[in-house]
Amino acid sequence: MLLPIVRFNQPVLRKKGAQVTAFDAALRTLADDMVETMHEAEGIGLAAQQIGQAIQFCVVDLRPTEAEFTWELDGRKPPLDLFMPLAIANPKITVLPGQETSYEEGCLSFPGIRGDVIRPDAIRVEFQDLDGTAHVLVCNGLFSRCIQHEADHLNGVLFIDQMAKRVLLEIKDDLKALEKETKAATKKKAK
Repeated sequence: MLLPIVRFNQPVLRKKGAQVTAFDAALRTLADDMVETMHEAEGIGLAAQQIGQAIQFCVVDLRPTEAEFTWELDGRKPPLDLFMPLAIANPKITVLPGQETSYEEGCLSFPGIRGDVIRPDAIRVEFQDLDGTAHVLVCNGLFSRCIQHEADHLNGVLFIDQMAKRVLLEIKDDLKALEKETKAATKKKAK
């Protein structure tokens, strides 16, 4: 089922998510709905806050991308098709030594708005899957960036918070227009 995506300036986007403790049918349904919503919106990641739920849960699917990146899941390198889309609960990220990279990011909660964000290139993330089983993923490139972007959402941090001031200034007018649009849509819904 397609879910409505929360847009910029809705309070839930700034809420730190509660830990996921129930690994049940409801979580599986939520994951399926979030993946369907993400694919329909042509995204590669979607956090629970973006569909109005402040929990530590997100989904990612990098199969449609042509970007180069490496990964290791639980000490192995399975093909992406075997574990994507990936549901991630309660992620804990450790930045690995190495370079930072700049990349133009977008966000489904900020339609049409993009800007350069500098992030560490390589990370290690400990997380739980839909069964509550613990995993360790080591990745870099766009895979790493996507997980960092979604994990930020789970902690109430938005990609605009990670932008340099000069980049933020370049998109200031677009942000104001989206904020105004969101406010108008919220008022219309309340009636």
